[in-house]
Amino acid sequence: MGGILVSMEGIEKTFPGVHALKNCRFELRAGEVHALVGENGAGKSTLMKILTGVYPKDAGRIVYKGREVEIPNPKAAQDLGIAIIHQELHLMPHLTVAQNIFIGREPLKAGFILNEKQLNQQAQELLDRMNLDLDPRARVGDLTVAKQQMVEIVRALSFQSEVLIMDEPTSMLTEA
Repeated sequence: MGGILVSMEGIEKTFPGVHALKNCRFELRAGEVHALVGENGAGKSTLMKILTGVYPKDAGRIVYKGREVEIPNPKAAQDLGIAIIHQELHLMPHLTVAQNIFIGREPLKAGFILNEKQLNQQAQELLDRMNLDLDPRARVGDLTVAKQQMVEIVRALSFQSEVLIMDEPTSMLTEA
């Protein structure tokens, strides 16, 4: 296994009336796979949402690739190479598979015209790499929930993230 990729130390998070995390610690080395297991309300999702910039931490520190970082929002996490697949789907049902994978990062012609051919081609390459038989031009709203979850996974992987967090996706994956 590689060196320490992520270290979270002394993480605290309080919501009105609830101390969700107290002096929490988590460490991840490159190449490792972890499963956070615990009761509902134990703070697993809260800890991961702090790591991905969804929630701010109240105390503690996050070290990523050897340097202390602040992750104020999900875009900052993506820029660092940290992606999350939430248990709730975050897809646009009226858009295609390809559009959902690259939303906000669409290839353009002449700087402002959507290059649909390139968009579908890049999406197909990612789908092929994942061995998924999905048409990049298919409307996401027409897919099963399990296939929509696979689109979420492909989208997260399209950022070429070094850390991929899956927040309770297994219930939706069984059908895929």
